[in-house]
Amino acid sequence: YCVEFQTESLSQHCALETRPYARWMQYLREGHRVCVTCQAPAINARTQRCSGDGHNADGGKTLHWEAVGNSLCQGTWKKIRQLEQCSCPLVHSFIFT
Repeated sequence: YCVEFQTESLSQHCALETRPYARWMQYLREGHRVCVTCQAPAINARTQRCSGDGHNADGGKTLHWEAVGNSLCQGTWKKIRQLEQCSCPLVHSFIFT
């Protein structure tokens, strides 16, 4: 499944990332909608959910995120909705880990 979020805040360290495999962090912006896919191996076999997907969060709850590979690139977002298929552009699509 896919979860759509709206970014609320992000640290300045995201924009400073220059390593080739992590340049995607430079494209993150406050106020953008992003899609995050929940799939193996991140999905919990018992609950069939990914940790941090905001399952029990209402639309007004602020949730925290952190980029893999650069723990200084982090921020907050709010869950918009859960979908079966992601519908965001590739540059705004991510995977739970």
